[in-house]
This record gives sequence, C-alpha cells and structure tokens, in this order.
Amino acid sequence: MMHLAKRVIKQTLNDKRSVMMILVAPLLILTLVYFLLGDSNYKPTVGIEKGALPEPLVTALNDQHITVKELSAADMDEPKDYLKNHEAVDAIFSMNGTSVAITLFESSTKGAKAMTEIQNALADVNPAAKLDISYVYGDSDQTLFDSLGYVFLALFSFFLIFIISGMALVRERSGGTLERLLMTPIKRSEVILGYTLGYSVFAIAQAILIVLYSVYVLDLSSAGHIGWIFVTMLLLAIVAVSFGAMISVFARSELQVVQLIPFTIIPQVFFSGLIPLDLIPYHLGNLCYIMPIFYGAAAIKGIMVYGDGFADIWPYLAGLLGFLAVLFIINMQAMKKFRRL
Repeated sequence: MMHLAKRVIKQTLNDKRSVMMILVAPLLILTLVYFLLGDSNYKPTVGIEKGALPEPLVTALNDQHITVKELSAADMDEPKDYLKNHEAVDAIFSMNGTSVAITLFESSTKGAKAMTEIQNALADVNPAAKLDISYVYGDSDQTLFDSLGYVFLALFSFFLIFIISGMALVRERSGGTLERLLMTPIKRSEVILGYTLGYSVFAIAQAILIVLYSVYVLDLSSAGHIGWIFVTMLLLAIVAVSFGAMISVFARSELQVVQLIPFTIIPQVFFSGLIPLDLIPYHLGNLCYIMPIFYGAAAIKGIMVYGDGFADIWPYLAGLLGFLAVLFIINMQAMKKFRRL
C-alpha cells in the first residue's frame, strides 16, 4: 500500500500540469474572484426631476453613494424611453406625495445597487413611502434563471463542445491517426476545416436542442427572433471547436485537456455576463474583449432580453468571426509540429 502511494505521489510530482492544477490553479482563480467580486467603486446614476423633490430628500440622495442627475420634466414624462437612450443613467426616481416611483433599466446588480441607495435615502426622510418599481426590460417577478439564462446558453454552447473536441483531437493524435492523415497529400487547412465542419454538425444539433428546450420547455423568455440565437450559438460552438484544437496542441492526453480548464475556461465565465463589466474594479472588465464567451453571451443577451436584431448584434458576431480567423491561423501553424512542409 505504501509503495503504491509513493508511486502515485512521484507520478503526480513529475506531472507539472497536475501540480499546477492542484496548487497554482486554485490560487489564481481565487485571486481573480477577489478582484472581480471585491468592493467596487461604481456609483449608480439616478435621475430626478429638477426642482420637483423636497430639498431634504435631494440632500439625502446626495449623501448616498450615488450620482444625482437632474432631468427636465419632458424627460421624466417617459422614463423608460429616457433609460433606453441614456445608458449612463441606472434609475429614474420620482415622488408624488407618499407615492414613490423608481424606474430601472433591467433587473441587475447595478439596478439593485441604485434601488438600495434610494431606499436608504427614503428611510432617512420618509420611511412610510410606498414604492412603485418598474423596469424597462423584465419585471420584479422574474427569477434568477430568467435574468441570467442567456449566460448559461453561451456557457453550455462553448464549454461542452470545447471539451468534446479537445479530447477527441488529443485522442486522434495519441492514437497516431493525425500523423497518418498528414502523411497523405491532404493540406493542413483541409484537416482543420474537416474537423471543424465535423463537430459543427453536433454544434448545430446542440444549439437547436438547448434553445428549443430553454424557450419552450423551461419558458425562458426571448424578446428577439429565435433564429439569431441559433446563429450566435453555432458561431460560438465553432469557435469552441477551434479553441479546443488549439488547446489540444499543448496536451498529451485527455486528462491534460481537463487540467487546462482552470486556465482557459473558468476565467471566461466571469466575463460572460454574470457580473456587470462596469462593476468590476481596476478596469478589469476590459479583459472581456479577449474572451470569446463575452461576444456570444452579449449577442444572446441582446436578442433575448432587448429584442435586438442583426443590426444590433453584428459587432459581436464579427468578434466571434475574428476569433475564428485567429484560431484558424494558430492551428495552421501548430500543424507544422506534426508535418513540416
């Protein structure tokens, strides 16, 4: 028994990826979580009608951790339209006697923070006020799944295809299939495109199944055309295949593909929409632009939550196509490792 234990310890210590997985990966992920979920300096912006609120209430609002923006009466007439056109404003606050109206853009961390600060100000001035809360998108009755369902569509589309394709390509290489294939006159680009097209068939099936099940069985609401969700998830899945092919170059076995997940997939989860990017301190939210999941999740959110069409989501689709082109070039160069031309 002791000899077996010593052999396992020695094998693990000789595997640098396993050591990194056990000792370094948790520290890196915890550090990332610390920065992403730490105290944010974000100050919500709340719009009020100029001269319409009692002076003590205006003073109480200014004393909170918010930025008060005075609006005209015309802007206050259609608060939802104003919030649609002014993304910098998180909430609009108005008061008529003891009735208080708060209009939020959507049910999110930013909106919740703005509402909390308004309620703190009201508690100091008029704790008996009745709140009437409304949203531009969504409502107060929606569940957490309704608010973040689009994130999981993007994550499943990317993560599952990445795992399957990455492991399969490692198996092809370890079994000698890839080397034998490259001994034929077939071009490197044809090999990459062949694998990509092959797994894209399963990506299409997965996208159709996940979207239909989420919308029609789990009743996940979608304000936009369901076809654009299919297109986005398909593009994201194809990027996942290319990403898996790139990762497989650095892995010698299926286990090593799994060992690379904490460094390649988990960091992307935090930039998929689970956390509003402008709430992330130290400007770390800008890292989203190097994360393919961000583009897929942002496009799916635009379609399902805001009802966006192609004119609104095309920059995100272009971002996914850009990732696809870059990964294709990297994989082409990586193929030289197995057949030098």
